[in-house]
Amino acid sequence: MSALGKVVRSGVGRRRVQSVVMALAALMAVTAAVLAGSLIVASEQPFDHAFGRQQGAHLAVQFDGAKVTAAQLAATDGLSGVTAAAGPFPVAASARPTIESDGGQAGGGAPVGAGLPPMTVVGRASAGGAVDDVTLTEGRWVTGPGEIVLASDYLGPQPQLGMRLSFNDLPGRPTLTVVGVAQSVSRTADAWVAPAQIPALRASASATASVFQMLYRFAQAGTDAQIAADRAAVAAALPAGAITGAQSYLNVKLSADRDIAPIVPFVVVFGVLGLVMSVLIVGSVVSGAVGAGVWRIGILKALGFTPAQVARAYLAQALIPSAVGIGLGVVTGNLLAVPLLGRTGQVYGTGGLSTAPWIDVAVPAAALALVAVAALAPAVRAARLPSIAALAVGRTPRAGRGRLARRVFARLPLPRAVGLGLANPFARPARALAVAAAIVFGATAVTFAVGLSTSLGRVQATSGRDNSGAVDVDLGGGPRPAGPKPTGSASAAPGTSADPAAVAAAVHAQSGTLAVYGTGEVPLSVSGLSGSTTAVYYQGDASWGGYQIISGSWFTGPSQAVVPSRFLEVTGTHLGDTITLVDRGVRIPVRIVGEAFDLQDEGMDVLTDLRTLTAAEPGLAVSEFHIALKTGVNTAAYVSTLNSSLHPLGADAQRVSREAKQQIWIILDAMIALLTLMLVAVAGLGVLNSVVLDTRDRVHDLGVYKAVGMTPRQTIAMVVASVAGIGLVAGAVGVPVGLALHDYILPVMGHAAGTNLPPADVDVYQPGELVLLGLAGIAIAVLGALLPAGWAARTRTTTALRAE
Repeated sequence: MSALGKVVRSGVGRRRVQSVVMALAALMAVTAAVLAGSLIVASEQPFDHAFGRQQGAHLAVQFDGAKVTAAQLAATDGLSGVTAAAGPFPVAASARPTIESDGGQAGGGAPVGAGLPPMTVVGRASAGGAVDDVTLTEGRWVTGPGEIVLASDYLGPQPQLGMRLSFNDLPGRPTLTVVGVAQSVSRTADAWVAPAQIPALRASASATASVFQMLYRFAQAGTDAQIAADRAAVAAALPAGAITGAQSYLNVKLSADRDIAPIVPFVVVFGVLGLVMSVLIVGSVVSGAVGAGVWRIGILKALGFTPAQVARAYLAQALIPSAVGIGLGVVTGNLLAVPLLGRTGQVYGTGGLSTAPWIDVAVPAAALALVAVAALAPAVRAARLPSIAALAVGRTPRAGRGRLARRVFARLPLPRAVGLGLANPFARPARALAVAAAIVFGATAVTFAVGLSTSLGRVQATSGRDNSGAVDVDLGGGPRPAGPKPTGSASAAPGTSADPAAVAAAVHAQSGTLAVYGTGEVPLSVSGLSGSTTAVYYQGDASWGGYQIISGSWFTGPSQAVVPSRFLEVTGTHLGDTITLVDRGVRIPVRIVGEAFDLQDEGMDVLTDLRTLTAAEPGLAVSEFHIALKTGVNTAAYVSTLNSSLHPLGADAQRVSREAKQQIWIILDAMIALLTLMLVAVAGLGVLNSVVLDTRDRVHDLGVYKAVGMTPRQTIAMVVASVAGIGLVAGAVGVPVGLALHDYILPVMGHAAGTNLPPADVDVYQPGELVLLGLAGIAIAVLGALLPAGWAARTRTTTALRAE
């Protein structure tokens, strides 16, 4: 081995603590960067990954079986521009199941006996096909009648194998057993059964009840205009009026991309923080090694080492352990990315996502380059030290440095050991600044993470519609379908079966009712806006109903409306502007009075008073009620008693199930916790390295202190105090930085999801919480100093004096 190689090996082996610190700092920084890069790449096109894997349907079309035959539909796969087609599949729409049994597994969400939302059920003999190759995530596919496969994104309880669903409102009350859970990237159905099962799930066996589904892929389907042209081509090849509805994959893609897009900003923040902290720590370690090895540098030069060789030696002493840490970081990052990407793949139907190969090359290369840059400056400083000066000075701090600070702290009413520790950073201000920088980043990460987790928790709790009530009452119907009102309709309230007035009277008469309001939905259009829009109408005071108001206020009467952020963006309107709703040909002007936090239906709903729409639909009525209960009321008993009055009316009350967090929120929480712990650990390693260097530099002073009577406890107090003051100041700096970072990043995440955020979801820090977060700097400093403080306390007096 060459002389230079021996020097490098000796330096790495002799400074084991510093080598381990550099390796661990590089490991954690690269782990965070690999995680960040993997999620960023995966989040760029999550839907596209799944769509390509499953051969998703560009267009899912439903047809009226009374106007077109299955043979005619099958023939459309030969139309010009159609590259693949699947179907026709029989469809049962708006089936409403009830949980007969939960399959014997806990955690299924809604309890046994609970009614579930309407579902669209499609009859498919197999999961595979040329279009919409459905992915089974649990169980198996149906093999015959009596079985059902649920979609993983069905808006009911978490699917459980063995769960039995009963369709009590259908003739024969069919009961199906859940045998599988599947994902369709095109979201073509809520559930699948054997084709022979479909007739039993239809309210009528007549031809007019027949509905078919066809799934298409087209050669040109990249824009809304192309999709519209494709649909027109299919419609032109079939009898007029055969198409009853169609779903474009572009709408599904928009929703999926917006769901994962908010992940990117905060992942980037953590990745950048990790890399910057790693660079700071490596630079600090190498600089400390140069400072502590001045005498050794002088010896090397006296023995004939050139400045270039000295620089290479110290650069290599940084690169070798860092390279080991970088390699381990790539492995660790990939291992940790597997469950996160796997869960992301489950959410978005992408299957098994994996880290992009180029990330495993680019991240370590960039990290190694940053380490080299960080180590270069102190290595060059070592090369430039004159031999005589290095041998004469050794590692002793500059004469007089820190003396004034020691005098000041000696006069304070503090234990002598604490005063000595607090004054110590002034002897080596550059090293103290490096420690402070690491702690500032750590405190920033903790503050940012706590605020982000709290904000996302509030967003998750309030992102659903009408989520503040304890009990919901379903009147037995659903939203009125789009199109002209049927001639001769006997119902003044389309889509409902129970009398809303009678149900409302029963609810108000029920003991324990605190507040109640009714709601329903109708499709209509907005003047100047293409396509249809859903109007959600309310009867009664619904201001407590769960919507958070971003700006403005909730409506107080008819001719007023509250709209989501995206509606304002798409229409170019502002609060106070008037828009015109068009319902059944009747133009209804309404004034926008509030901006609501609403992530449903692509943020394009209009929320208004029921009386706003009575000019177009005089008999319009609500389809469900939401009830708040008085304090102390037993919800189960309330529902049971209320149902004894509602069931004869044709309505049903259900306890609102507070579902477990959706997988996307679990992903976010897990990533926040993981990346924060990594950054705090890196900050602690920076403190550990600095304290080790200080302790070794002052080993003679420790011997003297011990010789004059300093106890081990006082030694620990002195060493801990040497960084505690830095931690206090750094924490005070890191908290406002983390708060500012949170207030900047959270709106960016909201805009990525297509919405502004309510002030209550952004302003989440409490004064007492900020004080505790400020102490995070001290906690990081103390935890990083405990190990070397214990080593210093155990060092014997004679050993310390002899070491100098």
